[in-house]
Amino acid sequence: MLRTQGKSRLVGPNCPGMINPHAKCRIGFPPIPFFQPGSVGIVSKSGTLSYETVASTTRAGVGQSLVIGLGGDPLPGTDFVDVLRIFESDENTKGIIIVGEIGGEAEQRVADWILEYKRRAYSPKPIMALVAGLTAPVGRIMGHAGAVIRNEQREAATEKIQRFEEAGVVLTDHPEKFGHTMKGLLSKSHLASSTFKQDKTTFNLQRRGIHSTTHSSRLLCGISKLQAQRRHFRVPLNTFKPGPGFQESPLKDTQFRLHIYIDRSTYKPMIVVQETKSKTAPSEIKLELNYGVSSTKFKKDFEARLRRARDKSAGKWLSSWGVFKDGQATGKLAVKANRASRYFKEKEASSLIFDAAYNAALKDWCFNLVDLEFDDSAHKSSQRQEEVYEHRDVSLEIPAAIEAEKYGIVYVRLPGEGNIGTLVNGAGLAMNTVDALTNLGGSPTNFLDTGGKATSETVSQSFRTILTDSRAKAIFVNIFGGLTLGDMIARGVLQAYKEVKIDVPVVVRLRGTNEKEGQKLIADSGLPIEAFDDFEEAARRVIDLANKATS
Repeated sequence: MLRTQGKSRLVGPNCPGMINPHAKCRIGFPPIPFFQPGSVGIVSKSGTLSYETVASTTRAGVGQSLVIGLGGDPLPGTDFVDVLRIFESDENTKGIIIVGEIGGEAEQRVADWILEYKRRAYSPKPIMALVAGLTAPVGRIMGHAGAVIRNEQREAATEKIQRFEEAGVVLTDHPEKFGHTMKGLLSKSHLASSTFKQDKTTFNLQRRGIHSTTHSSRLLCGISKLQAQRRHFRVPLNTFKPGPGFQESPLKDTQFRLHIYIDRSTYKPMIVVQETKSKTAPSEIKLELNYGVSSTKFKKDFEARLRRARDKSAGKWLSSWGVFKDGQATGKLAVKANRASRYFKEKEASSLIFDAAYNAALKDWCFNLVDLEFDDSAHKSSQRQEEVYEHRDVSLEIPAAIEAEKYGIVYVRLPGEGNIGTLVNGAGLAMNTVDALTNLGGSPTNFLDTGGKATSETVSQSFRTILTDSRAKAIFVNIFGGLTLGDMIARGVLQAYKEVKIDVPVVVRLRGTNEKEGQKLIADSGLPIEAFDDFEEAARRVIDLANKATS
């Protein structure tokens, strides 16, 4: 619908919004105190990482021209390239910072755009970037709905980095480093301008708008408000009953795989017929799903797409398995594919994967369901798909993660011999914290996102959750206070420390609103908690403590 017109634009969903420090204009809830009118355009999938980036550029004195949060949804209304075109033509923007993350192909498309931009621009603006989630395990949703690496995307995370490097983008592993580095790049560019001075009387002291008010609707109070984060879940495969020809037992001879999902490059539902026995890259045939067509039209389009591939590499392996031998075989395959796609739509699924084989005796196709995945937002936002949600297979999940979810916390236990528990507010910041600790030689036991807020309740439960893993020999708390005040966060950490009775070292890196007050509260508490301002200093300290406790 948005693509049919040019007057309206959706930014998001699930994003903090945007802010123009020069125009004193904010849409959404970016925390105003960190912003300073300046020359750097910032675009980010993550809210907390965008705040970190803003704070870094403000500290460095380069400020911001325009800051846009895209959100980590797999179907964004506005993507990176849309924003980069704005930055390219914006006179106030002298440098560009991109904060990406795992999942999808948006960053690869950005790299292509940057290469083309540098070819046509007389004096291109310096560009920096960060990609969060490089150490994320395959198949796990890392807080943001779109932050996931599928099995077929194992190399995609490192590919994003490689593509940025090939495009001449300056990369960093932590947003705290953006400001100083960008200041150096701007000093070498003829585009650089004098440092902007912040007008605190007209911008920094604005009152909070309705989006950042501490008052909430009764409908959003309590735990229900904390459960707004989106998660994926699986159900037992025997719950899928679309009709005859779909069996529960594995096929004796799988001939190919059929996958229905949302394509992250086109933002459209897609059905893919893929070879499964190839020793090299598998051949595949893709068909966009149009929910508005009739079954007859779907069958016609599907058959036509298969036949067009008949003489190509993808069609040859289909031919070898008899797809085109029986005059009715392609039609029957189309009927099964249509039935599966309608189930995908009706149940609001995220992914359906089938193994398929042709039964010559029955002259029909047999489909065996391999994976069935759903997004819980339909149920949590408006209680849709109650029947599907009731079948959630919790046996596939860790009990600690299920308990944490009741408090709006996303917890992912990481594989390996980790020894550092992590407690972070915001999915992007949590992913980057795990990445940065790993880069410095640390070994995190988990990813934990408190949900963008760090109240005493969520912090207490977060500590309990982390300590269910006996590998955690030290805990690293990395909190950036945006709308939440630093002193309030510090009180929550201190209260949680006493309530949970923690017996491992705790290192807290606290930044953001009222950061100095929060750091002082922790330093003066008398508790064995170490508080830091600098991320790397804090990270190295917790790595040292964890290693000493492990040895």
